[in-house]
Amino acid sequence: GAFNGGMDDPGRWAMLRRSPSAAGPHSAETLEHVAMTLLRRYGVVFWRLLEREPDWLPSWRELLRTFHRLEARGEIRGGRFVSGLAGEQFALPEAIPLLREVRRRPHDGSLIAVCGADPLNLVGTLLPGSKVPAVSGNRIVYRDGLPAAVMVAGKQQVLLEEDLQAVQERLIRR
Repeated sequence: GAFNGGMDDPGRWAMLRRSPSAAGPHSAETLEHVAMTLLRRYGVVFWRLLEREPDWLPSWRELLRTFHRLEARGEIRGGRFVSGLAGEQFALPEAIPLLREVRRRPHDGSLIAVCGADPLNLVGTLLPGSKVPAVSGNRIVYRDGLPAAVMVAGKQQVLLEEDLQAVQERLIRR
């Protein structure tokens, strides 16, 4: 293919235990486990990230109380880490300097390919463009952290420059 370098790599994963009674109320321990797993997966969590997560996860409203409790205990930070998004955001303390470093890093054209089923598949939800189904055969190529190309059902597509400009408007603040 035109941009197959690394496209066959399987991606990265973080296990999340399924609640025994997914439909019922969740214990404080389960909510804290889910909240911390999401934070370790993404570094920063906000309600829009849950769009790509399984339906059996606790609701944002349930998780929000847990995030507030973790913030009050000093284990995580609340704030505005990603611009252009409404609602509260929470981050692991160690993620904040990494976000600042990434923002300041000069663009060098580096490419990273991720599996369509990877949590970093945010095209069409947080990022502009058509959704890339969360199927292991699909791929997203990020250039300097921005989506540059996708492969869906074996068909490769380079994203339009105006899509990339829209993504750049959502750069991390702070």
